[in-house]
Amino acid sequence: MSAASQPLIQAALALIDEAFEKKAWHGPNLRGTIRGLGAAEAAWRPGPGRHSVWELVVHAAYWKYAVRRRLSGEKRGSFALAGSNWFPRPDAADEKAWAADVRLLVAEHRKLRAVVAELKDRDLDKAAAGHRTTARVLVRGIAAHDLYHAGQIQLLKRLRMN
Repeated sequence: MSAASQPLIQAALALIDEAFEKKAWHGPNLRGTIRGLGAAEAAWRPGPGRHSVWELVVHAAYWKYAVRRRLSGEKRGSFALAGSNWFPRPDAADEKAWAADVRLLVAEHRKLRAVVAELKDRDLDKAAAGHRTTARVLVRGIAAHDLYHAGQIQLLKRLRMN
């Protein structure tokens, strides 16, 4: 049975895609907030100990990985970077490193999307492997996570201009 014949899965895919990169009524999605940003803008911090756009991007990539792993039952420890949740990124402008981390975010979205597309409608209300949280809650949550950080990034961009 294909994802096309699974209307709830189609809705879940539309939700995560809209939050990440598809046109939406609410304004910029996560991918849209970083479009055109260079490493200097991405590395800027509003103050000591505050996260940069760059760190938010890698954090979002990590949580896409974590949700994918929970949905698929994949073992921990397969994320591209060592650590979890927050990953210190350079304060200096390094365009190649910034581009690599943006590619990581996009790749993790694609992998997550592929796992969601393999689900059946009936799977959405099942708890993810080894967790009490259902697939439906995880999918809805990762979309909300993308939009939450998209808002933060928009604010950081505005703060940097002032």
